[in-house]
Amino acid sequence: MEPRFDRRELHSTGGLEPEMIETMFGALFNLVSTPHTMGLMLIAVVFGLLVGVTPGIGGKLSIAMAIPFVYGMDMVAGAVFLLTMHAVNGTSGQISSIMFGIPGDGDDAATTLDGYPLAKQGQAARALGASITASGVGGIIGAVVFAIMIPVLEPVILMFSPAEFFLIALLGISFIAFLASGSKIVKGLIVGFYGLMLSTVGMDPITGTPRYAGDMLFLWDGVSLVTAVLAMFAVPEMLSLATKGGSISAVPMDKAFSYRQLFSGVMEVPRHWWLVVRTSVIGSVIGMIPGLGGSTAAWLCYGHAVQSSKTPERFGKGAIEGVIAPETASNGKEGGSLLPTLFFGIPGSSGMAVLLGAFLILGIQPGAMMVTKHLDLVWTLIWALVVGNLIAVAMLLVVCRWLAVLTFVNGRMLAPFILVFVTIGCFVSDVQWQNLVVLVLFSAIGYGFQRAGWPRSPFVIGLVLGGQAEASLHQALQLWGYSFFLRPLSLVLISMIVALMVYAFYRNFRPGNRQPSVEINT
Repeated sequence: MEPRFDRRELHSTGGLEPEMIETMFGALFNLVSTPHTMGLMLIAVVFGLLVGVTPGIGGKLSIAMAIPFVYGMDMVAGAVFLLTMHAVNGTSGQISSIMFGIPGDGDDAATTLDGYPLAKQGQAARALGASITASGVGGIIGAVVFAIMIPVLEPVILMFSPAEFFLIALLGISFIAFLASGSKIVKGLIVGFYGLMLSTVGMDPITGTPRYAGDMLFLWDGVSLVTAVLAMFAVPEMLSLATKGGSISAVPMDKAFSYRQLFSGVMEVPRHWWLVVRTSVIGSVIGMIPGLGGSTAAWLCYGHAVQSSKTPERFGKGAIEGVIAPETASNGKEGGSLLPTLFFGIPGSSGMAVLLGAFLILGIQPGAMMVTKHLDLVWTLIWALVVGNLIAVAMLLVVCRWLAVLTFVNGRMLAPFILVFVTIGCFVSDVQWQNLVVLVLFSAIGYGFQRAGWPRSPFVIGLVLGGQAEASLHQALQLWGYSFFLRPLSLVLISMIVALMVYAFYRNFRPGNRQPSVEINT
């Protein structure tokens, strides 16, 4: 049985004592001064960026593919290689979202809402500069939050139960009221409930019987999120681009394509520093809660950016904050999700679940000993997150100017290649040929939504958070019955949900409100 934390020993190693500082900077020195480890980190960054930019593959598959290569490797070197590769996946995942409106997975779908409109306006380089920098900063802040939380990690992790998971999922779903406000709020709610309905397809979390799936085994795990996201966003945009003709960017290349624009995007991050800090910390905290994942962090922080903005009507039409917020959150959650993975053996996300298995193969045993006996390894992994993100940002900022050229290629030439790319990504994500049929069906629905002017982002929110909300609700009812609504933290979250909904409806329907609505059609 895993020994519990010795609070006295944890206290002696958790503060900023001389031994702690020596361990912290000693781990950094050992990391950057070891050529073998740094070489592996560079390889991991390159491979992780390539995987991240490919729709449908994602971090879980890349780690699984890399496990045979790290088998028998030194514990520290292998852990640094795997963690770095996983951490930088999100740093490049937004490239296809911004340039083509093709999210790699649910984490990147939120970036599409404002990133792709910016590319259409000839500002792909600006959007890429902002998103890449925001991802790197978010990853670094996530690592800092991880380091700060080491002394107080146990009560924070144990504070959350299925009751809070359910209410956090509801909080994320309630942001639909902001993402489809104004005249489209009813349409947005309809699309959101459509996503919620589809989230019930699969095995019942209580009885274990298939629902709405029959004998179709590929649906027993639910509708593939990657397939649904690609069908709702990627295929409709490519069909629209092919039928319209011309390039993605509406601005000539000689007027929009420059390093000045790229640097302008980079400087948007310090310009919105308070939003960056808030969303990075929110993403890190969400990452610490097992089961919520990066999609929840990205959508929650995108909704927070809309809700806290003085000009919410710009979102969905090319607001740079709509690119920054989800990127800082989705990368910031990597540091947070590593915390329960290492210290409790509870994966903070699906990617961390695969990473946990790889750590066990390398001989790393998660638990209290990571704090009391192996704090040097913990700090090495924290520094790997920081250094890996810095390397990834530097690499992408060098090459993204040339990547932005693709937004000026004629759409009729580009669309067939992108659609083939999407199809391959859809198949590779689950290795189920039936997902291609689902891709065609959902693409028709997504294209219909696009032509009719209905928002599509609420669908993804409903699909991502619906399953989490249902499973957590069943667990909470089994543990406490309906009295779980009266738990202190539950009351706080309920108050936040009610206040959020009241504010959303008041802002959009108050008398004399002439503010343009937030019409997010992407």
